[in-house]
Amino acid sequence: MNTLFPIEPAYPDGFAYTPDFITKDEEMGLYEEIQKIELHNFNFQGFKANRKVASFGYDYSFDNGSITKGKNIPTVFDFLIRRVSLHLSIEPTAFAELLVTEYPVGSVINWHRDAPPFDIIAGISLMSDCNFRLRPQDKVKQPKAFVVSFPVNRRSLYTIEGAARSDWQHSITPVKQTRYSITLRTLKG
Repeated sequence: MNTLFPIEPAYPDGFAYTPDFITKDEEMGLYEEIQKIELHNFNFQGFKANRKVASFGYDYSFDNGSITKGKNIPTVFDFLIRRVSLHLSIEPTAFAELLVTEYPVGSVINWHRDAPPFDIIAGISLMSDCNFRLRPQDKVKQPKAFVVSFPVNRRSLYTIEGAARSDWQHSITPVKQTRYSITLRTLKG
């Protein structure tokens, strides 16, 4: 295997990965701002997940499938929202939710698609890398073993839209160091 020029994984249509989307200084600034935010345990249908979150903009309830207006998105994230929206050629106001997540060592995200009211998903990784996986939603048409697995490095951006959003699931294997992420989501039109 040629380690000097690794082969890019075959991402599904609508998935994009951009390494070094933010600088080290920007990462540290975001990390410092996240430390000021009160994170709470993430509960999914009555079960406490091994991660902490804070949601801004709109909140989705996994218990009843409803979406409600929550706390305003803090202005300290404006530069990041502008940069991601420019990258995606959408208006900054299109982002309806910003979710901050802390993943302690060993935490995972099981196979899923994001909540139905949301459309475009953009994730920025902070302070640690993780192993990201994608697989087709329709396991009847694709073999269960068909999984695209690749590292998502700190300071990178991934985006999920179109077919990758509607026809694929994603997950994260256990993290080896504490990781933070900022997830931006648009609402379906």
